[in-house]
Amino acid sequence: MRIEETILRNLIYNEEYTRKVLPFLDNKYFHDFSEKVLFEEVAKHVATYNNCPTRETLEISLGALGTVSEDQFKDLISSVEMMEKGKDNPVDIEWLLTETEKFCQDKALYNAIMGSIEIIDDNKKTTTGTGEIPKMLSDALSVSFDPNVGHDYIEDSEERFEYYHKVEERIPFDLDLMNKITKGGLPKKSLNVIMAGTGVGKSLFMCHCAGANLNAGLNVLYITLEMAEERIAERIDANLLDVEVVQLSTLKREKYLSHIESIRNKTSGKLIVKEYPTAVAHVGHFRHLLNELNLKKSFKPDIVYVDYLNICSSSRVKPNANTNSYTLVKSIAEELRGLAVENNLPIVTATQTNRQGFSNTDVDLTDTAESFGLPATADFMIA
Repeated sequence: MRIEETILRNLIYNEEYTRKVLPFLDNKYFHDFSEKVLFEEVAKHVATYNNCPTRETLEISLGALGTVSEDQFKDLISSVEMMEKGKDNPVDIEWLLTETEKFCQDKALYNAIMGSIEIIDDNKKTTTGTGEIPKMLSDALSVSFDPNVGHDYIEDSEERFEYYHKVEERIPFDLDLMNKITKGGLPKKSLNVIMAGTGVGKSLFMCHCAGANLNAGLNVLYITLEMAEERIAERIDANLLDVEVVQLSTLKREKYLSHIESIRNKTSGKLIVKEYPTAVAHVGHFRHLLNELNLKKSFKPDIVYVDYLNICSSSRVKPNANTNSYTLVKSIAEELRGLAVENNLPIVTATQTNRQGFSNTDVDLTDTAESFGLPATADFMIA
């Protein structure tokens, strides 16, 4: 017996199973015509009447279809009769749920691969062309049954108590004052923003923090859209070697390599700097970079620096869309925060002050340049 037949039979005669799996099933997962039509009718009945259909209601609804031939109708009725005969067969619900999830994952991946082949062969016209393929595969690979339907205030009280007393994992600064302000450092799944005027030292501060993270044994990814990779590495060198930037060009090769070897020996972390053109890269590029680093270098960052937010582009707001700066910057901030949540790490970025804030001795949130939507989205902001 095929798994499709078992799934359809239990959708009709096992209400507990139906309510658990129906939200995750799709008619595209059923490639046989009769099975697809049966699934669609069952799903339609449940959505309309909030209960499983009987054999009689199924036969009536199938008979009312004007899109099936007489032979197809006979096959459908034969399938319904066969399922009724097996309705009393015992079934392990946990096994069936696991097998149904696997069925959905396999069919979703198969459909994505076949769709990708069609796009490549240009048999299927799309607005984005081959650029749609990574999203199709990513969506297929993310198919899963999520049993979580919310937090039960009474039943989940014990887990909630444990949460209250759990020490949140944070990435500390090497500055005591910053640790005091942040209660021990930056939490995971957070967007953290440094705000200052032009030329004040936002990049210098982030380079200093990146170097400190490396010394602490963490994996660090530094994404720059403003300066060249070598310039960022130069500033990190100056911090870790405790010399001025201008002195790096006069250091002897042996001394420089000795310093680097010393850093290598005392840390288990890695620091990777990646440069993108200004106003070209968005979260989609950063997500791809994280996947590439994981695949090619087995590198998973503990913290990501993006230098800086306002010169990123948005993956949702298209270029030349005549969008105001409030919407654009807020969209970029939301996408970066989403990336932080998705990868369970803190993201540190920077933004500039507006003209008033540049000369203000006591900078506040109203001095944020371009968009007040940024402080509304950020988890932590310091000026």
